[in-house]
Amino acid sequence: MCGIHGIYQLDGQRVEPAHLTAMGDVTAHRGPDDEGQHIDGNCGIAMRRLSIIDLAGGHQPIGNADGSLVLVCNGEIYNFRELRAELQAKGYRFKTGSDSEVLLHLYDAEGDDCVKRLNGMFDFALWDGRRRRLLIGRDRLGVKPLYVMQDGKRLAFATEAKALLKLPGARVALNREAVPGYLHLGYVAAPQTIFEGIRKLPPATLLSIENGQVREWRYWRLPSRIERGWSRDEWLQRTRAQIERSVEMQMVSDVPIGAFLSGGVDSSAVVGCMAKHSDHPIRTYAIGFEGGEAEALYNELPYARQVAKLFGTEHHEIVVKPDVVGLLPRLVWHMDEPVSDTAFITTYLVSEFARQDVKVILSGVGGDELFGGYRRYLGGHYARKFGRLPAPLRKLAGMAAARLPADRHSGLLNTLRLAKGFVASAEMDPDARYRSYLQVLSHDTVAQLLHAPRSALADDALAHAFAAAGHDDELNRMFAVDAETQLPDDLLMLTDKMSMAVSLECRVPLLDHELVELAAAMPADVKIAGGQLKHLMKASLGDLLPQDILHRKKRGFGTPMGAWLKKELAPVLRGLLSPAVLHRRGLFDADVVTQLVADHEANRIDGTDALIALLNLEVWSRLYLDGRDHADVADELHHLANGATAVPA
Repeated sequence: MCGIHGIYQLDGQRVEPAHLTAMGDVTAHRGPDDEGQHIDGNCGIAMRRLSIIDLAGGHQPIGNADGSLVLVCNGEIYNFRELRAELQAKGYRFKTGSDSEVLLHLYDAEGDDCVKRLNGMFDFALWDGRRRRLLIGRDRLGVKPLYVMQDGKRLAFATEAKALLKLPGARVALNREAVPGYLHLGYVAAPQTIFEGIRKLPPATLLSIENGQVREWRYWRLPSRIERGWSRDEWLQRTRAQIERSVEMQMVSDVPIGAFLSGGVDSSAVVGCMAKHSDHPIRTYAIGFEGGEAEALYNELPYARQVAKLFGTEHHEIVVKPDVVGLLPRLVWHMDEPVSDTAFITTYLVSEFARQDVKVILSGVGGDELFGGYRRYLGGHYARKFGRLPAPLRKLAGMAAARLPADRHSGLLNTLRLAKGFVASAEMDPDARYRSYLQVLSHDTVAQLLHAPRSALADDALAHAFAAAGHDDELNRMFAVDAETQLPDDLLMLTDKMSMAVSLECRVPLLDHELVELAAAMPADVKIAGGQLKHLMKASLGDLLPQDILHRKKRGFGTPMGAWLKKELAPVLRGLLSPAVLHRRGLFDADVVTQLVADHEANRIDGTDALIALLNLEVWSRLYLDGRDHADVADELHHLANGATAVPA
């Protein structure tokens, strides 16, 4: 695990070592154990290393025997031992025990198709000196990020966007074309980024430069064929076996390893499988919040303790009342791009806690997408029931629902919030209904905020993902859309950035691509039966986890941010989104923002995600556009929290 970066000079100039060093210095948190670079004329590749496998011999860049091939690789290749044995049988000789060297020789043996043989999470850069060719790539699901910046003189890449900003001539500017999509979804979907002139390499994508020509292509896509010939028992057996195999494979490490444990189905399944394949107690880490009703809704510590006791783990937990004001600028800086998902705060805090003991952590991220764990996946199920009601009754329900209060941080009001959203979308077509569940701000509201025509916002990342999904199976169509958008560009992005901010490698065994392919082939009526979320997955774990864990009420891995915005963070919110600040920044209609704040505070809407999206974009602007240090911005936010007036942007 590390951070990689590099430069290919399209104009033929030699790469300067100092430029690579500057890129590595700003991402030292990703690899505090080692660093290295390789320059061959107009191409230079480099890395910062967090040592996980082959601690002594895994230095990078790593080259083959004659130095004609040189590689830097971020992440882990879990099937490297099997591939290594296969390559040794073909006569390849290895000088290290690292997983990265396997990729180097596999490329020599099979060319670009080598990436199809890899099971892992990775991004890499490989310099083929014989052909004067650079090849960079990213794993199938996009667990590891990779940014690219290209102009007429060079193409540069890096695991974090901030490294690219250290290059001479790099200009920091807001990508205004990305703003509507960001406001709509709460994250910037690939290939765009929030930075003008920088893009993301999409998941499962390779990019090559040879003879001055840049070529980019996908090497894997989520399968679209549904397997209808297997019995329920076959699905149960295959799912359980693949989950166990994925977890066991990802336990490989030469350093201490642990697991996040919330007490939910996904993290509990991972911990249970780890315990089964370990000869010593698994270290587990859980987090809870101090406070009132809102904080209590996010406190899953009793469930985590139950699972920890069941599997005899070495359990650690932390109860926090985080200094969000002080944390926010630093975390937004680490994220590179703003997001509305407050799970980035929780992920950072529990990662920081776990890093005191371990260098590698396993997470249950991805189980909800694979096996149908989100309430939004039941939209079609309940819409069909709603459609059987007489039209006058449906109309009356719609009018009543529109008047309901909404607040996700109160048990009753959160139920009303969900009901309000469901009724409002029940008679939409499936794609539109699903969009309504995913969106942070509607296209209409985004148009009002930006003074833009609504028609200009329709061609967005979701529209492209829906067009490419090609599923008749509604549930798996939703999964295909998530796998192209929210999963890599929100959930996996924040998981990577927040764990690596504290030099912790986070692995996601439920997103092993073979398990993903299995889940993608599963019919909807097998995944979700009778309106029960994750029906098949839960059934497959019936002898591993107790029923009260398998069937307890779902709770997201976030923070009670909506409640904090009405209380202790209210001065910060109003300060950073004041009319004076908004007018100076020149992006948004101040009246629309003021109304959003008022509607959230009055519980007319749950505006948590929308307001966090706006707030984080302003914090990002102060850090990146204004060039301020995160400690400086944190001091300003503390002053705001204490009643000071915001400094206009």
